[in-house]
Amino acid sequence: MKTNLENKSNCEQWEVYKNKMPITRINITDVLFVSMISMVFISMVFISCSDTTSESINSNNSENELTGTVEIDGSSTVYPVSEAVAEEFNKLHPKVRVNVGVSGTGGGFKRFTKGEIDISGASRPIKDPKETSVAAENGINYVELRLGTDGLSVVVSPDNDFVDCLTTDELKSIWGPESTIDNWKQVRSSFPDTEMRLYGPDTDSGTFDYFTEEIMGEAQVSRADYTASADDNVLVQGIGGDKGSLGYFGYAYYQENTEKLKLVAVDSGSGCVKPSLTTIPSGEYSPLSRPLFIYVNTDSYKNKPAVKELVDFYMINGPELINEVGYVASDSSVYSKNKSLLGN
Repeated sequence: MKTNLENKSNCEQWEVYKNKMPITRINITDVLFVSMISMVFISMVFISCSDTTSESINSNNSENELTGTVEIDGSSTVYPVSEAVAEEFNKLHPKVRVNVGVSGTGGGFKRFTKGEIDISGASRPIKDPKETSVAAENGINYVELRLGTDGLSVVVSPDNDFVDCLTTDELKSIWGPESTIDNWKQVRSSFPDTEMRLYGPDTDSGTFDYFTEEIMGEAQVSRADYTASADDNVLVQGIGGDKGSLGYFGYAYYQENTEKLKLVAVDSGSGCVKPSLTTIPSGEYSPLSRPLFIYVNTDSYKNKPAVKELVDFYMINGPELINEVGYVASDSSVYSKNKSLLGN
């Protein structure tokens, strides 16, 4: 027996079902609200994950960031180069502390040969056996790295209008250990009757060693009655403010203070020549052109990552910074040799 529904045609059955189906009305506002809630939730999850990832990356970067301390001391002439290198290096590695001292070449070697510092700036080679033997006794191994060339500069006050050139013999007579010259007229009869006051580096300075060796014929031979300082900036101030002054130091300090100083040419027998970025490397400015070095403790280089990174940075960026400071950088072949000495 068939039901009423079964007796109906397919179309008639559909009409019956359609009429009995519950009608659900979709509110567009509700749909938008739900969609917005979903988007907010997804965004919060994404941000949370991003923050976690960012914190993880920052944490890893912090853990991998170079740290440590590098101790540098020595030559006042090399000091502005090492200071410039340290400043640029710290822009890349702000958590490395680079201490740059200025105790003079001799003072730097005293600390270096005892193992107190990692790097020593020098405006002369290390003395053998006086300084090398101390290093050997203390088990200090090192390499000598040539940086460039400096022209040791003789200077007077810009108010001095009578001195343009001095011969090496005149410099010897002024600075000799037995000299009593204290007036410019004693140097040359054409000079005025003006009191002379001398300024120069102290006896621990490589500049002092080089000047005395080239002018006097023997290192450390000099009169002692002059204003001495390991800080060349002190000498600049003294010479610049004293009309009767005469002094000497590295070319870079003259370059930095051209308005405060007057450069004096030196005549070693071939005419008067002033130091310049041309005459220094050519050898024309003789005999006061001299080499500049840094000495690196090889144990520090091998075992202290901060020291290695700084020295490698020095070898890459040193030439540019040396020229900027006012010296003349050695050519690329010298720096290639330096890198090979370091095992690079």
